[in-house]
Amino acid sequence: MTDHMANELGWMLDEVLKVPEARHAILLSADGMLRGHSQGIGRDEAERQAAALSGLQSISRSTAEFAAGESSPWQQTLVEFAGGYVFLVAAGAGAYLAVSATQDVDMEAVTYRMQKLVDRLGKELTSPPRADGVPVRPGSSGRA
Repeated sequence: MTDHMANELGWMLDEVLKVPEARHAILLSADGMLRGHSQGIGRDEAERQAAALSGLQSISRSTAEFAAGESSPWQQTLVEFAGGYVFLVAAGAGAYLAVSATQDVDMEAVTYRMQKLVDRLGKELTSPPRADGVPVRPGSSGRA
């Protein structure tokens, strides 16, 4: 399977990169599987980042009590580096959208564009839970 065929949602992720200084976009599942990536990042690198970002989201979610004083749902993680940022947002049940950007990006514009993309794609971005390595469709047991 070519990368183009496996990356059906890639063109949609490219929309987020219309914000000046936004670099890459990745769509991933909660278990770290790559669902799609923007044009400027290769599949191997996107898969590596998807796995790492899944761990970042899990850690972020586990600190909700520290931030809110009680357990509250995770919504977004922002990581700042000397040269830029990584934005990570919920993109449906079990799916996350990540965008990297340089330090000169308009942060509000990136988060706005990410939320608009999540809203627009709705069910396309929902990643069903996996059972034995096979996605479980709503209403099914996940068994063949």
